[in-house]
Amino acid sequence: MSALNELNQEIAVCQRCDLYKYRTRAVPGEGAEDAEIMFIGEAPGWHEDQQGRPFVGPAGQYLDSLLAMINLRREQVYITNVVKSRPPGNRDPLPQEITACRQWLDLQVEIICPRLIVTLGRYSMAMFFPGKSISKIRGTAQKRDNIIYYAMYHPAAALHQQSLRQVIEADMLKIPSLLAEAEAITEAKPEPEQLSLFD
Repeated sequence: MSALNELNQEIAVCQRCDLYKYRTRAVPGEGAEDAEIMFIGEAPGWHEDQQGRPFVGPAGQYLDSLLAMINLRREQVYITNVVKSRPPGNRDPLPQEITACRQWLDLQVEIICPRLIVTLGRYSMAMFFPGKSISKIRGTAQKRDNIIYYAMYHPAAALHQQSLRQVIEADMLKIPSLLAEAEAITEAKPEPEQLSLFD
């Protein structure tokens, strides 16, 4: 069994915080174990809780269409959330729930070794861009420890606020050039200081 499958089985029975009492199923994440790009959302919703899969509701369908814009399918990337069980009533995840789940996310990153981590929404953004405001840093990237971290609005934001759809789509279209630039620089110099696309 692969390391990721083993990890998923551990997450499925996790009781590190009280969310396990309310869930139908844990939602570890899904996608390629060797994915170059990892998308990290906030928390499973009702559809995800029913199916045990991330991003399968309306926001997930929009994410699929965003991926198609850059010629990707969800099987080629890895998709997960900051917390792996649905908070009751779709409320925001609490700090202690995020902390309890953090080790699972860290292990997923370690196993997958993505080149690019895309944070979707403010909770995943806060993990990697602490103290920042999503409206100020969305569409910008930072490189640390050979991983590029790139902040975007959550796809659900476009469902609530049509005006964000254009912003989200424009940010999505930057991903291929971010990856290409990262690869070019990584091959040329082992430890690049800064990439020109970065703000």
